[in-house]
Amino acid sequence: MITGKIYVAGIGPGSDSDITPAVCKVLSEADVVVGYKYYFAFVRTMIKKDAKCVDTGMRKERERAEVAFEYAEQGRIVCVVSSGDAGIYGMAPLVWEMKRERNSNVEIEVLPGISAFQKAAALLGAPVGHDFCVISLSDLLTPWEKIERRIEAAAVADFVTAIYNPKSEGRYWQLYRLKEIFLSNRSESTPVGYVRQAGRKEETVVVTTLKDFDPENVDMFTVVLIGNSQSYQWNNRFITPRGYYHDPIAGKYKMGQEIMIRSFQTIASELKHPDIPLDCKWALLHTIHTTADFDMENIFYADAGAIGTIYKALSSGQVKMIVTDVTMAASGIRKGALERLGIEVKCYLNDSRVAEMARQLNITRTQAGIRLAVEEHPEALYVFGNAPTALMELCRLIRHGKANPVGVVGAPVGFVNVRESKYMLKSFIGLPKVIIEGRKGGSNLAATIVNAILCFDDAVQLLPGRDL
Repeated sequence: MITGKIYVAGIGPGSDSDITPAVCKVLSEADVVVGYKYYFAFVRTMIKKDAKCVDTGMRKERERAEVAFEYAEQGRIVCVVSSGDAGIYGMAPLVWEMKRERNSNVEIEVLPGISAFQKAAALLGAPVGHDFCVISLSDLLTPWEKIERRIEAAAVADFVTAIYNPKSEGRYWQLYRLKEIFLSNRSESTPVGYVRQAGRKEETVVVTTLKDFDPENVDMFTVVLIGNSQSYQWNNRFITPRGYYHDPIAGKYKMGQEIMIRSFQTIASELKHPDIPLDCKWALLHTIHTTADFDMENIFYADAGAIGTIYKALSSGQVKMIVTDVTMAASGIRKGALERLGIEVKCYLNDSRVAEMARQLNITRTQAGIRLAVEEHPEALYVFGNAPTALMELCRLIRHGKANPVGVVGAPVGFVNVRESKYMLKSFIGLPKVIIEGRKGGSNLAATIVNAILCFDDAVQLLPGRDL
């Protein structure tokens, strides 16, 4: 049987200069050129004069492939043109599937082209410098439920994401839903770029943010690119760094601090809601670093400005005492930070007076310890990582005007009176407080929060671990 050959050629996004020499050569030699009629405007001058041109309308992809095989099986050289790269949402998969279906002897060769997202990326700057994915929002051939799962996976995995078929006359809400999903997983300031009619006379290039991105400005001729957590805008360009520049951290800090800095950078890049006040974010990063638990985002609470207010009081010498409910919380506070700021930490649990007071008043030892602490240091920073009864005792003493702490860290852990003790603490308006809500907490968390407060002046540079 005499058979010809089918070339499946990607003709790029729409500019003559973006068509590869290999594709130009095949177009000039092919006996038959098959494609969507709109594409012929970009390649007609390259087609040899006696070539047969077969053009069809939209959604006639299968018909075009059938025509290509009919001519090729007659011994003709056929070029099937596809915009962008023929293997990316193009004709190449369909032609290969049809070859299998027909059990055809026709030879197939795919000629790659510059895809629309590559052209758009070049016009925007360098947005796909790291791992990326491409998603089509067209649900003609793929159920929306599957598309949405892919969107969620891309958003969670921090891929730079290119969006094809973002919107049409009948499909307008899908892009809004995509934006909603990404906003739940990325910062509002994440760069977004979109290019309409890339490489053509009508070309439009826009760089904005995820928050300000307006789906109404997009149509089917537009490619949208959404950055990852490292992407940034500069000089009206959209850049995603690969990491070739010299690491400014390497060798500059002690090993332990360098590891902690890198850990904080990783945690910060994975926060669902990174756009929170710096003081809250600083302490939150410490709690996640200690627990490796991103649920801290949901249960960490701090009054507006509380971290900064407490730090100022301790660093200025206004308050020189930190009181903890148990010795484990005290032992977790970094000694280097205490010495640097001239602060003392005290736990009254093993004070000789505590056991007798607890016995006489029928209260817990931690309650008794807090009563003694308030008598001697009513304005201290009070820290709770274990005993809800001790926190409840402090709340009672505050309400009776016997305690006026500079701040309170409320992170007791357990199942009895734990939530209630935190609700009590939260009711004090004007008292700077940091709380781990719900049942979670612990002495390690309480000490971690204090350590974050004591080095708050390092927060802007995101340089934890100075006192390791």
